[in-house]
Amino acid sequence: MTESNKCIIIAEAGVNHNGRLDLALKLCDKAKEVGADIVKFQAWKTEKIITRSVAQAEYQTENTGIEESQYDMLKRLELSYDDFKIIKKHCDDIGIIFSSTADEEESLDFLIELGIPFIKVGSGDIGNISFLRYIGSKKMPVILSTGMSTLADVDISVNALKEGGATDITLLHCTTNYPCPYPDVNLNAMLTLKNAFNLPIGYSDHTLGNEVSIAAVSLGATVIEKHFTLDCTLDGPDHAASTNPEDFKKLVDSIRRVEVCLGDGIKQPTSAEKQISKVVIKHIVAAKEIKKGELFSEDNLCIKRSDTGISAARWDEVIGKPALRDYTCDEGIEDIE
Repeated sequence: MTESNKCIIIAEAGVNHNGRLDLALKLCDKAKEVGADIVKFQAWKTEKIITRSVAQAEYQTENTGIEESQYDMLKRLELSYDDFKIIKKHCDDIGIIFSSTADEEESLDFLIELGIPFIKVGSGDIGNISFLRYIGSKKMPVILSTGMSTLADVDISVNALKEGGATDITLLHCTTNYPCPYPDVNLNAMLTLKNAFNLPIGYSDHTLGNEVSIAAVSLGATVIEKHFTLDCTLDGPDHAASTNPEDFKKLVDSIRRVEVCLGDGIKQPTSAEKQISKVVIKHIVAAKEIKKGELFSEDNLCIKRSDTGISAARWDEVIGKPALRDYTCDEGIEDIE
């Protein structure tokens, strides 16, 4: 999805606007301010994605303090298409990329027309073969979250996307719990996805704190998605498990530093090390006075830090060779036959 080695950082605004356009716009402003590459929302028509009888997830009831059906909760949090048009224009104006997950075909078509740069598929649509084929038919880059799934579930979903025509797919490892306890993270599963599907990988982070996202980048994540809120104490299902602007800025800064630290992977001395090595790397020096023609031996040679002399790594080459000139004690051995 990206041609550079820079990890894409997504501020997942999700439903943390609480159904209010003004909060949604503030989330965009703050996401830009803290250095996120993308601010992402969720778009749906409630009646198209859920029946009226589905109960809330336990974490939703705990975080909202309201006992209601998922239908009623989602209806309260639903933004209109007109809202999204305003949000997209605002993002363009302030210079941050707008994106949104679509939970059904109508909203997907709307978002594509609006100008999303990729299609984000939430974990709830793992195995939704007909929808995934429809997504694939759009021939756009796809980011697929893989929470609540097995490797076999992911395989079915990737195949459906490819059957539809998708060729650019990134897989996000994810544990669908808000917040996700550290023992449930299983970050090595991200590498399992990479090895199994030979596709770019990333991490959708529902943990508290920034450590796991930073670790994911060090393991090769090309995309980091983390829930973002203006205030973790606001009412709503996801605020308590989200990251506030101050901590999100720390996350962005940490990831950018880690990217620099990862380097190009070539094991070689840096320019600074080359200078330091001149006085730190050990060399072969005379352990005592040596006369021209005398054979070098363990008795008359030693290894010390020195700014002259043959590298200690060539010890076996030097032993048994004649001295080509006189050496004083501690003088570096310079030449051999």
